[in-house]
Amino acid sequence: MIGKRIGGRYEVLKGIGEGGMSKVYLAHDIILDRDVAIKVLNYDFVNEQEIKKRFQREALSATSLTHPHIVNIFDVGEDGEMHYLVMEYIKGQTLKRYIQTDGPLSPFQAVAIMKQLVSAIANAHHNGIIHRDIKPQNILMDDDNEVKITDFGIAMALSATSHTKTNSVIGTVHYLSPEQARGGMATKKSDIYSLGIVFYELLTGQLPFSAETAVAIALKHLQEETPSVRLIHPEIPQSVENVILKATAKDASYRYQSADEMYEDLLTVLSSERRNEEKFVVPFDDDKTKAIPVIKENPVLDETENTRIIEPVSVQPTTTVKKKRKKWPIVVSIIAALAVLVFLIMFLPGMMGPKKATIPNVVDKEEMEAIAALEEAGFIVDEKVEEFNDEYLAGRVFQTIPEAEKTREIGSVVKLYISKGKETVVLTNYIGQDYDKIVSFLERFNFKDVKSEPVYDDRPKGQIIGQTPGEGEEVVPEDTEIVFKVSLGKEVVKLGNLVGYDDKQLKEYAKTSGFDIKVVPEYHDTIEKGLVIWQKPTAESEIEKGAKVEVGLSKGPKEKPIRKRVFSIAIPFENAITENEDEENSEPEPQTVQIFIQDNEYSMIEPVEEFPITEDVQKQITIELAEGQRGGYKIFINSIIFKEETFDYDDFE
Repeated sequence: MIGKRIGGRYEVLKGIGEGGMSKVYLAHDIILDRDVAIKVLNYDFVNEQEIKKRFQREALSATSLTHPHIVNIFDVGEDGEMHYLVMEYIKGQTLKRYIQTDGPLSPFQAVAIMKQLVSAIANAHHNGIIHRDIKPQNILMDDDNEVKITDFGIAMALSATSHTKTNSVIGTVHYLSPEQARGGMATKKSDIYSLGIVFYELLTGQLPFSAETAVAIALKHLQEETPSVRLIHPEIPQSVENVILKATAKDASYRYQSADEMYEDLLTVLSSERRNEEKFVVPFDDDKTKAIPVIKENPVLDETENTRIIEPVSVQPTTTVKKKRKKWPIVVSIIAALAVLVFLIMFLPGMMGPKKATIPNVVDKEEMEAIAALEEAGFIVDEKVEEFNDEYLAGRVFQTIPEAEKTREIGSVVKLYISKGKETVVLTNYIGQDYDKIVSFLERFNFKDVKSEPVYDDRPKGQIIGQTPGEGEEVVPEDTEIVFKVSLGKEVVKLGNLVGYDDKQLKEYAKTSGFDIKVVPEYHDTIEKGLVIWQKPTAESEIEKGAKVEVGLSKGPKEKPIRKRVFSIAIPFENAITENEDEENSEPEPQTVQIFIQDNEYSMIEPVEEFPITEDVQKQITIELAEGQRGGYKIFINSIIFKEETFDYDDFE
């Protein structure tokens, strides 16, 4: 295989792994110039077209899984008789190898890994995909201790092939749920059980159940409670052990109801509030009767951890010890023997040939009607298989084994195949993805039609922004029309000439055009205040609707600065002596000075200063004038004008 080009584009570089059903190689995608991992299946699909189609369809469904902790499947294809999956290449090691070299892990390390795993499984469950074979060997860890789950496609796609007998399952016995061990269908809660076993192994470095044969291990999953991790490592919090105990409850009804619920529990499992949490115990149900299987002798397995076909554990009927017969008199025995001999001579010819009957044709009949017809003809319906079928309505029989009109012994068994109707798919969320790529992907499912409704939007051109039917809806592809709303990008609009617009006109234009207009005020000697001077981009430019447009708005001519002058004025004191006063002994009577100013700050309405004087004083007065302003001052002494002056703005040059 090394050096071979698979699918015309994947150059095989080296082998990097091998399992029971496949070999994994490192390869280089010569088209996209990237390294990939290719899983080549050992299974031969020759002469099994239906199985081949099932594998391709379900493996392609796995390609829809997009999650940071799920290995991306890029492609699924065939090259001659070889079938392969092309996956994201993760440089690192399996979680199994990590546990073997670094385990057991601390609760903090183990919980961090489990949160990644559980979030990935929750994502798969939301997309209607059950893994069925969760184990550390199917979990890859990169150099940053980030984990990714792989092999979603294979366990799912091959679980119904001729590799598996009736009611048998594909899985790894060490991580197998009780319902799978019994031959039942794997459910989402089966994945939760396997996650609990992985958690146990992370914390202890060992598996909870071990034995020499796969059957013996499966029986332990059926019969024995999961051992306590705290018995091995007492420092592990009870809240952490409770996650394992709840996830691995034998009765699935007592497990977490969903992977989401398990993830929520893991978020707080190491918090101090849960330090004294009581041990999780499954309620005892006295009414339930359990059939305990009997362990068969089986050869020792070479490797019980490999993914393999596990036959369901069967319940062996207990043999009853026959009571010892009493001895009859010899004469009675002889008479009885002679009677039996006579009976056989008379009736044996008629008993030699078993009675036979023709299997009635029950195809296209309702299930109960078909069973009644078969039982009336003397046959027994021992198994009913539900499968998708494009020709027959759900609930109707589309095949029997043996087929109709075949002659079989009365009392023999007949297997019924009952239609589930046309095969359905669960739609995922395609919003945010590229329309052309999704259309190409959906072509494989033969939808009735895939349409687009182009709309202008802020999101990139070609991106899906809406879909009908929506995420999670289960549909029959050939009967379903999918409509995607696809972004055309932002609408392009021609920009008008805004020069000369006033503020009101700008606001109205912004409202009708959808542009985000930013006003930049600036002085201008000739353009009237409040009018647009310039714009960016220029008029007639084609730009996206909602884009920013800058305009310069005139503030008019730039104002001249405030001019200021300080006056120093001598205010005399005139001592007036009244009659009959003694000139030598009298005190001078104070004079009242009032100063009024008219300028940029003051008016002549009220005095700026008012004070008494008894001697000459020197006073400074400051006058500030704006452009075009006239001002001055007045000084009163005892209400009589002492001095006044007026000035213009230009007088202060």
